[in-house]
Amino acid sequence: MTATGQQLRIPVGAVRLDADLIRPEPAHGVVLFAHGSGSSRHSPRNRYVATQLAESGLVTVLADLLTPAEEQVDLQTRHLRFDIDLLAERVIGLVDWLAGNESTAGLPIGVFGASTGAAAALVAAAARPDQIASVVSRGGRADLAGRALAVVRQPTLLVVGANDPVVIDLNRQAIDQLTGESVLEIVPGASHLFEEPGTLERVAALAGHWFARTLR
Repeated sequence: MTATGQQLRIPVGAVRLDADLIRPEPAHGVVLFAHGSGSSRHSPRNRYVATQLAESGLVTVLADLLTPAEEQVDLQTRHLRFDIDLLAERVIGLVDWLAGNESTAGLPIGVFGASTGAAAALVAAAARPDQIASVVSRGGRADLAGRALAVVRQPTLLVVGANDPVVIDLNRQAIDQLTGESVLEIVPGASHLFEEPGTLERVAALAGHWFARTLR
């Protein structure tokens, strides 16, 4: 399998968002990464998962949900990372771009959300049921998707570390509201950031199996 990379500036509403796209050949789906809580497309954890997914034949798109100017503001105020409506609007715009872009049009789309990005991914899934085929959350604040949870019909995998009890409880509350297929997977020995040996590899394997089944 061969893969090519691109650095993009994707128009979303009034802004342009920086993104890194990796396209393997052949490709059978595309996964958009929705970052949150002060993270960006440079997140080493998401980049690792993206590399593993690309090796399994999935186009991966790591995109910043905030512009550089917005990131500077958020470093001071920390409020934009919790603006789920704004983050979801950006995810929706990126999904619409992927659906219409020549290199990705026609491929089923999955969204991989981390932290508050997971809530944005679920709100976007509720808003784009015909474009988003499935969702995976890593250590995500799925609960922050609020009323959108009851509208999500897409298969949804919630992955949480066993040593992250608060987020486990929040994800259990969220999964009770999801009406489509949903699974809560708790990774033994993992904390919130999955920094322990072998835990991020487990996340990548779980996400790979989920997307392999749901992005067809």
